[in-house]
Amino acid sequence: MFTTRFEAWVRRHAEALMSALQRLPVTPNQITVVGTALTFVAAVLTAFGQLRWGGVVLAFAGTFDILDGALARSTGRSYAYGAFLDSTLDRYSEGALYLGLIAYFVSAGGPFQRWLILATAAALAGSFLVSYVRARAQSLGFTCESGLFARPERVVVTVVGLIFGGVVLTGVVALLAILTNLTALQRIREVWLQGRAQRLARERETRAALKGGEPAKP
Repeated sequence: MFTTRFEAWVRRHAEALMSALQRLPVTPNQITVVGTALTFVAAVLTAFGQLRWGGVVLAFAGTFDILDGALARSTGRSYAYGAFLDSTLDRYSEGALYLGLIAYFVSAGGPFQRWLILATAAALAGSFLVSYVRARAQSLGFTCESGLFARPERVVVTVVGLIFGGVVLTGVVALLAILTNLTALQRIREVWLQGRAQRLARERETRAALKGGEPAKP
């Protein structure tokens, strides 16, 4: 993923801010909620055609995704509910932003209006599937980290599309529609390969046990 190194660099520098944040009466969950609220503001600005401001606010909101985790780690307040809340609000944030884009395309009109709305809806579905496939796979004990367009990539290209608007935004929406769903398919394939490897391993154990005259392991 092309933003992995950048995100790691930002996280390292974010840790330096934690000494100041630790002295403030704020919790990681509060930072998560503020980041979500800012994303909703970006979505509203986008819906009303203020694309550049929407992109600026979205870029600012994206930093809260990093700060909440950094604060949780530095203060030892990393716990399951915080991760659950962060993931859940991320889905609300993405849904709001894509709905803001759809509202903008509805009001803007143009010859490609219908296709842009459908592409945005496809991007929304793909974004949700990327996250769902990972969560479901991990709940079943699989590893699921592959894919071109995870959330950091989606936020970066959306910010670029909103700031530049016009043809760039059209291209970004088309890119999101394709690559979010491709990423979901990549993750489905990754889990399928792991599942097949597990099945083949069990079959080999069964054959070996039967050949040795021992009962197969359950």
